Amino acid sequence: MDNDKLDRIVAEARRNAAQREAGYRERALKMYPWVCGRCAREFTRANLQELTVHHRNHDHDFNPPDGSNWELLCVYCHDNEHSRYIDHTGGSPSNAETPTAAATSNPFAGLRDMLKR
Repeated sequence: MDNDKLDRIVAEARRNAAQREAGYRERALKMYPWVCGRCAREFTRANLQELTVHHRNHDHDFNPPDGSNWELLCVYCHDNEHSRYIDHTGGSPSNAETPTAAATSNPFAGLRDMLKR
């Protein structure tokens, strides 16, 4: 694949993501009070860029018109929520279903002999 084609694909994906985000973000900001759903921090127009829309089921393409999959979180609580999700699933959402390889080394190899000495 040539670099120009790859650049076009990436640019289109970013454009689509920005359009999708702008749509549900604007709707969520109109629907809900500008307060973080976790820490209750209040926001104004001056700091509104720090308030994010969190998808409760972690599917950014599931945006029902009633906003039932959204909650407004400050950037800190949003990062915390995603960290907890990654800890719970054992990895990022994209590779959560990928099985992990078995360990190939034994850190305790030879320990019994060392303890006998």
